[in-house]
Amino acid sequence: MSQHAQGVTPVISSTGLFTPSDTISNEELVASFNAYADRYNAANPDAEPLTHSSVEFVEKASGIKSRHVMDKSAIVDPDIMEPRYPERPNDQISLMAEIGVAACRDALERAGRSIEDVDAVLCAASNMQRAYPAMAVEIQHALGMQRGFGFDMNVACSSATFGIQTAADYIRSGNARSVLVVNPEITSGHLNWRDRDSHFIFGDVATAILVEAKDMAPAQHWEILGTRLKTQFSNNIRNNFGFLNRAHGQGAVDQSGPCNDKLFVQEGRKVFKEVVPMVGQMIVDHADSLGLSGSNLRRMWLHQANTGMNRLIAQKVLGHEANEDESPTVLDTYANTSSAGSIIAFHKHNEDLVAGDIGLICSFGAGYSAGSVFVRKVA
Repeated sequence: MSQHAQGVTPVISSTGLFTPSDTISNEELVASFNAYADRYNAANPDAEPLTHSSVEFVEKASGIKSRHVMDKSAIVDPDIMEPRYPERPNDQISLMAEIGVAACRDALERAGRSIEDVDAVLCAASNMQRAYPAMAVEIQHALGMQRGFGFDMNVACSSATFGIQTAADYIRSGNARSVLVVNPEITSGHLNWRDRDSHFIFGDVATAILVEAKDMAPAQHWEILGTRLKTQFSNNIRNNFGFLNRAHGQGAVDQSGPCNDKLFVQEGRKVFKEVVPMVGQMIVDHADSLGLSGSNLRRMWLHQANTGMNRLIAQKVLGHEANEDESPTVLDTYANTSSAGSIIAFHKHNEDLVAGDIGLICSFGAGYSAGSVFVRKVA
């Protein structure tokens, strides 16, 4: 640690949010899938028939009622059932960078901050639109940031909390004083919309977190009390899409054939059984290391993947079943937005807390990966 950085406290100065205007209700999604299933079954009489989905099935399995997406029309068209984004020329901003910039600008405006004050941009998300140049560097450029640096990082659904710790470490070390962590998540692009067990899971969004040195933060901010990260290898959530796919000689991604693992796939029951105790214990241990317990927590902003998982994790931490005030949900209207989920919950449900209140931002997902960030409201 550099000498001048001794004792520097990192804080969250603000957050930003970009929400697409298009929404798909469960009713619309189920109607589209069932129409596709009927066509598939009629065209493939010798194959195992596809089972209809239902609104009741989706809501019982996940708690999701609707989701925002960048392109609705193609997704709900039974003849397409994929998002459609026209390819942009290299001299035009990319789609992921565009929504990332919108979230960053919202965060900067809420903190009363200029881009000239920012030292670094970390683009932390599940699926990057391309390998290089880095999305973070494009976002940095589009924001008009003439100095500093940016880079991409991917820890699936935990990317935002991993990004917060990385930004906090830069501030503690003196390598930066103001860092934007941005999470553009166009998860509709990696979802198999023809898979009954997962077609309802994801939505699109972008969030941003402005992490800064306490002495430059606005009067109202969140002091970062501690961060903790954990990874443990598992194949139970996987996406094998990548530039080496063409070397396999199997052609483009097939959503229903042998290449369907080039999109999101998971063993949902195994994930539930293994991740819930791992994350619950991680939070309890982290809190204990900070001299905290569940009784000290005013609010938990958990990863928005599944209401059942959040209910059990919160119960482990708090010692009782959490109510909506203790563990707010945005999953019902946003669906799973990967790394952005816990940040959306924090963004929308923190203003009512008062100085001294302590909360927890926590994410978990593929890897397995998990990250916890304990924060305290200031002013």
